[in-house]
Amino acid sequence: MMRPELLAPAGDLEKVKIALLYGADAVYIGGRTFSLRARASKFGVTDIFEAVNFAHKLKKKIYVTCNIVPHSEDLKELDDYLLDLERIKVDAIIVSNPYVLKRAQELTDLEIHISTQQSVTNSIECVYWFSEGAKRIVLARELSLEEIAIIKKKTHAELEIFIHGGMCVSYSGRCTLSNVMSLRDANRGGCAHSCRWEYDLFKNHELVASDFQMASRDLAAIEYVPRLIDIGVDSLKIEGRMKSIHYIATIVHTYRKLIDDYLSGNLQSQETYENEIKKAENRPTGPGFLNSAASEERQLYQVNQFPHVKEFCGVVISYDRLSKKALIEQRNFFAINDTIEIFSPDQEERHFKIASILSENGEELDAARHPLQKILIDSDITLKPYDLLRRVIE
Repeated sequence: MMRPELLAPAGDLEKVKIALLYGADAVYIGGRTFSLRARASKFGVTDIFEAVNFAHKLKKKIYVTCNIVPHSEDLKELDDYLLDLERIKVDAIIVSNPYVLKRAQELTDLEIHISTQQSVTNSIECVYWFSEGAKRIVLARELSLEEIAIIKKKTHAELEIFIHGGMCVSYSGRCTLSNVMSLRDANRGGCAHSCRWEYDLFKNHELVASDFQMASRDLAAIEYVPRLIDIGVDSLKIEGRMKSIHYIATIVHTYRKLIDDYLSGNLQSQETYENEIKKAENRPTGPGFLNSAASEERQLYQVNQFPHVKEFCGVVISYDRLSKKALIEQRNFFAINDTIEIFSPDQEERHFKIASILSENGEELDAARHPLQKILIDSDITLKPYDLLRRVIE
């Protein structure tokens, strides 16, 4: 059985490293231009070069999104950008515009993937884009498993399917709500996620609901990953370049385990994987369109959040085996006597209690209160850089 690629998002270099270390085979990133998540992307050409080098040392891949709906002024720097991406050896670009595809072919030998922004929903479109030189098609999110299976049988193009993350209230992300509500063009990298804002809902001038949203539940395809593998989908994609390193590590690690467990014949209960996902998710999830058309219960409306089982509180920078002290970059509050779970790329979760907290200057603290503060904690368990610490909420 073919082993599919697990593809993860990253909004900066730290997230690239986390995604790859926690199990992704490839990471997609966006530059400061030509990306639909330009506001969430901190990648200049130098940063992309560093990301590519890090990934290639692990024998993994970096894809760069060039998927905005370009206006004339957006194309002025396109040629130079494409040449830069080829020079630094990115593994593929993800495009939504025929002209961008054409220029990439004329100027470079870059591998080309067709973005979900093209809303490819049938095999005829896949055959067309493949004939135009695209190696892979990122199918629209609005497809069922049966439709995906039919498309796979009728095309030679690689297929990439979203399995987790945000779902757009509009078709394949083609939304202009952000343009109207915040003067930010969602299709040129400026989405303000206006559908997730909280609104007052009126009927006949009377308030009938507060905290109303228009957004859909996030996608979570845990139940359907085995079927997608059986279909022969080439790449399973996670959405979330704006998410935290804890979210990326948790989601990537869970799907890595799910894929590997299924391929090795050791698949665990669906609840096992769902419980891991819940340690990072903060919105209700659903299957999207994979098992049927999206119905009313798959929308958020007035459901905002559900509580975390674990709370991300820090990332390990270094560990001294002699003193058994770990240098931590703090992310959320924790205090002495809190129970901490160690979340690591290559080991089972382990727990310990916080016995002491010191500032970098050796000052004793009763709690870690300041995000990004560097602190020292005691741990008899050997820790490694990029291990994450999660406070267990009783």
